[in-house]
Amino acid sequence: MDVQLAIRARGITKCFGDVVALDGIDLDVAQGQIHGLVGPNGAGKTTLLGLLLGLAVADSGSLEILGTPVGRALTAAEGVSGFVDGPGLYPWLTARQNLAALAALRGHDARTAGIDDVLHQVGLTDVADDRARGFSLGMRQRLGLAAALLTRPRLLVLDEPANGLDPAGKKHVHGVLSRLAEEGTTVVLSSHRMDDLEALCSEVTIVATGRVVFSGPLGKLAAENRELDYRLLTGDARAARRLAADTPGIQVVDDAGTRHDADMLVVRALVPALDALVVRLVRDGIALRELAPLVSPLEAAFLSLTEQQELAEQQELTEQQELTGQQELTEQQEAGL
Repeated sequence: MDVQLAIRARGITKCFGDVVALDGIDLDVAQGQIHGLVGPNGAGKTTLLGLLLGLAVADSGSLEILGTPVGRALTAAEGVSGFVDGPGLYPWLTARQNLAALAALRGHDARTAGIDDVLHQVGLTDVADDRARGFSLGMRQRLGLAAALLTRPRLLVLDEPANGLDPAGKKHVHGVLSRLAEEGTTVVLSSHRMDDLEALCSEVTIVATGRVVFSGPLGKLAAENRELDYRLLTGDARAARRLAADTPGIQVVDDAGTRHDADMLVVRALVPALDALVVRLVRDGIALRELAPLVSPLEAAFLSLTEQQELAEQQELTEQQELTGQQELTEQQEAGL
């Protein structure tokens, strides 16, 4: 069965003067999926989110949203809602009045717009009649999410939706987004918090210097032959160290940050080698109390892929400069003849 796509982008480019923000972006996002967008500052994430929300148009390439080709008009496609760079709010209005004003702008009656329902969904019922200017960053983010939900979107585009949230607020927002995806809404979100993305997203796209360097399931990202450092807490660190040193594919790492813990061991390995070590530990009766990566697979892949892309870009620039220099030298020599 063919997967129905909420977003299909091919060869999307976008420039601002001499700055290339997006350079041939391809992106597929399935309907009902929570899709993460990751990249360093300046990678083009905000520009791409802006295209999805109709805040900008691509210079070239094709973009389909919810099965409809996006034209040249600066307008959001039907069924799309969200925010970039934080939600726009009227600070002197209450949370409820902000949502009522938004409903009125869209031609809806505030009494039947579902304002109380979306306030309840994002956990702002108790502060519904408080002015937005007194809201914390996390509360403003949740009010922005409520505003986006007011239109009952089929595609929700969010820029750092968990920014400023405390653990309880983040858990609440995660629950809202997961429930929306279960009901068929597609969610695209950007975040610098890898733990948020790993908790929510089935697939991620990593962009660097305006190009896609990875797009696919998180499981594939973690399994693509990347060694990670793992922290092992065992009942007998000395015996565990001996077994680790004797297991093919395992490198014992002398980590200064964990030397104070006599039961702690840090090893570097691919997943298959790590599995073999765990089997040997259990077989020898060594209690395994904790096993966790020092850096999450997504964060490790993000750092590796973006660094590789930046190095490739720098090498390409150096080669272009060298070629230009050679051409100038040849022209000077020919002029001298």
